[in-house]
Amino acid sequence: MTPESLSPTGTDEPVGTPPPGCPAHGIGPGGLRRLYGPEAEDLGAVYEKLRAEHGAVAPALLHDDVPVWVVLGHTENLHMVRTPSQFCRDTRLWSALQDGTVKPDHPLMPHFAWQPICSHAEGEEHLRLRGAVNGAVSTIDHRGIRRHINRATQQLVNKFCEEGRAELVSQFAEHLPMVVMCEILGMPEEYNDQIVQAARDMPKGTETAIASNAYLMDVLMRLTARRRAEPEDDFTSHLINHPARLTDDEVGQHLRIILVAAYEATANLLANVLRVVLTDPRFRAQLNGGQMTVPEAVEQSLWDEPPFSTVLPYVAKQETELGGQRIRRSDALILGIAPGNVDPRVRPDLKANMQGNRSHLAFGGGPHECPGQDIGRAIADVGVDALLTRLPDVQLACEEDELSWRGTLSNRHLVELPVKFGPKPQQDVMARPAHPLASQRPISRQVGTPQPQTATPEPVAPPVAPMQASEATGRPGMFQRLLRWWRGN
Repeated sequence: MTPESLSPTGTDEPVGTPPPGCPAHGIGPGGLRRLYGPEAEDLGAVYEKLRAEHGAVAPALLHDDVPVWVVLGHTENLHMVRTPSQFCRDTRLWSALQDGTVKPDHPLMPHFAWQPICSHAEGEEHLRLRGAVNGAVSTIDHRGIRRHINRATQQLVNKFCEEGRAELVSQFAEHLPMVVMCEILGMPEEYNDQIVQAARDMPKGTETAIASNAYLMDVLMRLTARRRAEPEDDFTSHLINHPARLTDDEVGQHLRIILVAAYEATANLLANVLRVVLTDPRFRAQLNGGQMTVPEAVEQSLWDEPPFSTVLPYVAKQETELGGQRIRRSDALILGIAPGNVDPRVRPDLKANMQGNRSHLAFGGGPHECPGQDIGRAIADVGVDALLTRLPDVQLACEEDELSWRGTLSNRHLVELPVKFGPKPQQDVMARPAHPLASQRPISRQVGTPQPQTATPEPVAPPVAPMQASEATGRPGMFQRLLRWWRGN
């Protein structure tokens, strides 16, 4: 069966719609399963039905019954993204866009519409644009950004630490990535609730998405003009000054895709990691026992709950075969990140620990692999660790089954993550952290368990004797070296 086989009977007879609850419910023209509507509220279950029916590559229907292939296999997804001679991201080649099957008002048009950016370009143009992005990414001071993530986390936690309760999606996970991305791009003054809401709203295709997009582009084009006139040592300036000589429009469009994609992915990742740490007995036991670091917990989350469930579409540049299916030239395919990550051929036991295994599909692969994945990991690593350090007794403030999710074809994220903890005093955000290298060693705190109260205050500095000894020898002691590291000296 091919995804373009839209006529179920070959006649003009009307086809009845099965009632809700019927096994055929959610089946569209041609007997194909729909990836939208109330029938597809649990897309994970739909993917598994498709896998059982068709194997690693399955035909399905997008909104308005637009045909598409869903790549469900881990190996098949990697082959698709790593073989640009056969598959590309240039949606102008997609037959459904060429012949009008996809209407201009299609709800997924923001994903389909071709743009002059590296993620849609091929060949020499892709090398030029991606080279500029990679060059700008290479200039990011990762040590300085990790310090900024820590300080931003302290500022966010300060806003609710005295209350003893918080909602970690809206008060933490949705803000930390934007604070960091504004700093990286060179516009820290633009961080506020409005830019957070616009970045969350724009990819959803809501009634306000166009206004949100206009607001973001206004912010980014003003930044582009400012840095074109007065360059500084930030991502935007390096993107502008790269030998690829991007135009202002190209700079602005790339800044938008980088800001929105990085924000959305990292906000989802932060919420997912925090949920797992608070609810999953495997993680709580291993964290408490000092056997799993926060970075390892992040990688497990990237396997089990990737920030983006799918990326669409890829387009076949020629007739080919994938996963036992004949793919026609100009057919569209979905990069199935979530279903590929649970492919039983690579994960026969979904409860098995994937510690140390980074072969998940969360960041794509091939020429269009996410260029900023290390920044996303750093935000999650440092942010989660710093929050748990400030609130070691944090625990879920509701039953796990009361948590709700909002899912689309592109991603699935938590709506809320309410927590409670013993009230804590605010902290000086510029102070030396309790353990600045914490994300590089195992965690031994009791997550989700109230801590016994003692009269001993938290240590704020190493013992005096070692410092005096170091001063006597003229060499800086451990405290002084850590302090210099923290300040970036």
